[in-house]
Amino acid sequence: MSGLDPELPPVGEEIHLPGGSLQPLLLTVGITIALIGVTTSLILVIAGGVLALWTLIRWIVDARHEMAELPVHHDGDRH
Repeated sequence: MSGLDPELPPVGEEIHLPGGSLQPLLLTVGITIALIGVTTSLILVIAGGVLALWTLIRWIVDARHEMAELPVHHDGDRH
């Protein structure tokens, strides 16, 4: 194995995959509404911006909570 090969988890170690989420869709909808509002109405710009900002904040908070719940990886070779 060369130094360029990715490190694989040991056999039997569980790989963490996050669950499904509507947050990417909501962020996309918020940005789309804001962009449509640029050509039509200031109200749409504000509504889309608020939706996009709220979704982005919730996504970051959820990701931080999820990362905090992961087990600490103990590797004897590294400090």
